[in-house]
Amino acid sequence: MKVELISCGTELLLGDIINTNAAYLANELANIGVNIYKQTTVGDNPERLKRALELAFEVADTVIITGGLGPTNDDLTRDVAAEFMGMPLEFQESVWQEIVDYLMGKNPNYQLADNNRKQAMVPQGAIILHNPIGTAPGLILDKDERRIILMPGPPREMKRMYHEQVDPYLKSKSHQVFASRYVRFFGIGESLLETKIKDILDQQTNPTMALYAKTAEVLLRVTASGENETECLSLIESALQPIKERVGEYIYLVGTSEVSETQTEMHRVLARTLIDNQLTISVAESLTGGDVASLLIEQSGVSQVFKEGIVCYSNESKISTVGVKESTLNQFGAVSREVAREMVIGVAKRLNADVAIATTGLAGPESDESGKPVGLVYVGTYYKGHIEVKEYHFFGDRALIRDRAAKNALNQLRLMINRVKDK
Repeated sequence: MKVELISCGTELLLGDIINTNAAYLANELANIGVNIYKQTTVGDNPERLKRALELAFEVADTVIITGGLGPTNDDLTRDVAAEFMGMPLEFQESVWQEIVDYLMGKNPNYQLADNNRKQAMVPQGAIILHNPIGTAPGLILDKDERRIILMPGPPREMKRMYHEQVDPYLKSKSHQVFASRYVRFFGIGESLLETKIKDILDQQTNPTMALYAKTAEVLLRVTASGENETECLSLIESALQPIKERVGEYIYLVGTSEVSETQTEMHRVLARTLIDNQLTISVAESLTGGDVASLLIEQSGVSQVFKEGIVCYSNESKISTVGVKESTLNQFGAVSREVAREMVIGVAKRLNADVAIATTGLAGPESDESGKPVGLVYVGTYYKGHIEVKEYHFFGDRALIRDRAAKNALNQLRLMINRVKDK
């Protein structure tokens, strides 16, 4: 199956609304092994939409269109698709009744307008995709080995319709089963990661592999095809084994697309590890100014283990709150390995925590009186008596340096827990 995505709406074309539908559908289609040839955005213009369909079918056999199924004059997708496929529109009483029931169910005093009936016009022979959370039904127009699938523009309606009706329909048209796994890396850039595993990536045909750079991490999507899911997962696991052997230290999660994006973030994975193992944590932050604590408390349930977060920005605060020695500050400066070490020991001991994090560094834009470079960061981590301090050099503006420092601090603790636990 060769697919093109068309997003219809002038508001998308002009950038007034971000096109999240295309990203969602591209990801979902890739998970079931569908080849996506192109994505197109067109305004509310029937001639341009018709031309987009003509171009799409030069390479694709299936076109998925979102948007333009509403009741107003600029909602033209249904009409253009019906004309393009030679499937005349006809009024469907059953569809109309669903629309009436939905509108009256939301508001018994709703005044139905004539243009509402437009949404009950269905191309002859089309498959109707029901919409229990909106007024615009979706449609599948299948004729002469060409297929157009129409879904509403509102993401909430589109996602439910895709998941419940379109996804099963597309799978029924394929004789193979597909499965995907997402491998998430932290602490290694896309270029270096590709260099380390390039020969493995180049050799793969089934499963296929694709690397994607994301904010502060790298994602590897692995998709296999087979006669059943068990076979697919076996192929994926075999393909991942040499990757784990080479760069396993950077992998923090192997998961599926069913897990929401926010739940796969590294700091949430660490927070869940702390909760599952009932490891209490305290943090002392200088340059990150509370960012480490903020990332941790994004995860629900972390109150079970999160003891306290201290922002000790000044030298006086470092001395009074976590017990950094004044002599250490005078000799090495606030941005130093020695201060980070005393900070993390102090915050762990004073709050009787199982694990702890401390950060100190220069976020810029200017250096301090010591002349140390902007972006220099020291992170201290503590785990049941084990102490580690690492030096980092980050680039970017003040906000980016602080963000990278906070996330790398959490990753340093994650790695430390795994390393000490495995001894």
